[in-house]
Amino acid sequence: MSIETKVPTGEDLLAEIDRLRKERNAVILAHYYQTPDIQDIADFVGDSLELSRKAAETDADVIAFCGVKFMADTAKILSPEKIVVLPDMDAGCSLEDSCPPEKFKAFREAHPDHIALTYINCSTEVKALSDVIVTSSSAETILQQIPEDQKIIFGPDRHLGGYLSRKFDREMLLWPGVCIVHEAFSETELLKLKEQHPGAPVAAHPECPPAIIDHADYVGSTSGILKFAQEFEGDTLIVATEPHIMHQMEKALPEKTFIGAPGADGNCNCNICPYMALNTMEKLYVALRDLEPRIEIEEGLRLKAKASLDKMLEMAGNTVGKGDLGKI
Repeated sequence: MSIETKVPTGEDLLAEIDRLRKERNAVILAHYYQTPDIQDIADFVGDSLELSRKAAETDADVIAFCGVKFMADTAKILSPEKIVVLPDMDAGCSLEDSCPPEKFKAFREAHPDHIALTYINCSTEVKALSDVIVTSSSAETILQQIPEDQKIIFGPDRHLGGYLSRKFDREMLLWPGVCIVHEAFSETELLKLKEQHPGAPVAAHPECPPAIIDHADYVGSTSGILKFAQEFEGDTLIVATEPHIMHQMEKALPEKTFIGAPGADGNCNCNICPYMALNTMEKLYVALRDLEPRIEIEEGLRLKAKASLDKMLEMAGNTVGKGDLGKI
């Protein structure tokens, strides 16, 4: 939906978003990869699943999810009675795009003796075709509960799957998807940065390629990286994930220095998620004003997708999103 010319600006825009939030009884969620202005106006900032779970616990009538579509879909799966809006419906995900449901279904049918552990960065249709959904914070706990002789399909992120396979010496069939943001990090440029900041540890997301993981002092989810930022000794941290997460680090730890790991061009520009960047304050205002674009999921599909999410919570509910949610 196009933004009309009468969208307010500046302080008026902030005031109108706040007015609509109250008028609509809405909760505004922002993923760590959103721009600082969106993070600062949100009711909750965090990882995708924990945001959806937190929103489900509120008495809000409307969820405005500033993230990407699979995240807003997850919020709708968990809160079918609430209106869920996404500021820009084109805010997709390269991992979701890499795993079309019809191809994933055929892949599963070709390997009937395998169960599917599927990363949450996928479509509702793929969730419905999966046995257990995992997040980057819950995947290890869940994998350790799967019998050694059980064959496993892991998708859609081959880097996360490969990391888990190496760490636990578990052979898995890996779907060949990647996150375009984490794929962009350059080992050569990272080594240059480490030379410039001797002693500075590297915190990396497991969606990064092995060449980046090999140089990391800590590998974990966005919530885990934030926790590491609070606890590591020293005053400088190199961060190998989408750089907007550093906004929360800088707010919480102004005495420390956080440096985004560079891409192949020697800076972080290529590591900003282009999908997350589609959401803007103006689009958030329009979404709250018009209650569009709206997420709709057919009930049968929703229940199938919810079953794989429920299985994750059953197996690792105490680890999902642990410590990654901050009230603003």
